[in-house]
Amino acid sequence: MSLPFVSRALLPFLAALPLFATAAQPVVEVYKTASCGCCKQWIKHLEENGFSVKAQDVANPGDYRAKFGIADAHGSCHSARVAGYAIEGHVPASDIKRMLATRPEATGLAVPGMPMGSPGMEGAHSDPYEVLLVKKDGSTGVYKRYR
Repeated sequence: MSLPFVSRALLPFLAALPLFATAAQPVVEVYKTASCGCCKQWIKHLEENGFSVKAQDVANPGDYRAKFGIADAHGSCHSARVAGYAIEGHVPASDIKRMLATRPEATGLAVPGMPMGSPGMEGAHSDPYEVLLVKKDGSTGVYKRYR
């Protein structure tokens, strides 16, 4: 049985539709020290979740944290920027994707410290932690809790 010409002509387009539905995520620029292993693991987590990453080794990632508008109290071992938002610490890729989809009026997301069990900090146990939404005025709210 032969498909009509129009159907045959549309087949390549229809086959490509899933590719359009999973459009590439924007590039995440990461600022970290050269010796930090957990930063490298977090970058791997982002890449495994569809992000392209441009990592730069810097002497003091805290300089970038301040430049991006994140308070030291919300600091971690690396700072990042994606699509105009700051990302501080071991923020899960799923939370970054949600933020990029909803585009809140905010400076970005932060996971203060280096909680065990967060992306890049996997190990024998997991500690509960929160992803904070850092608002433009510097205040924060809980974006997601992990238990």
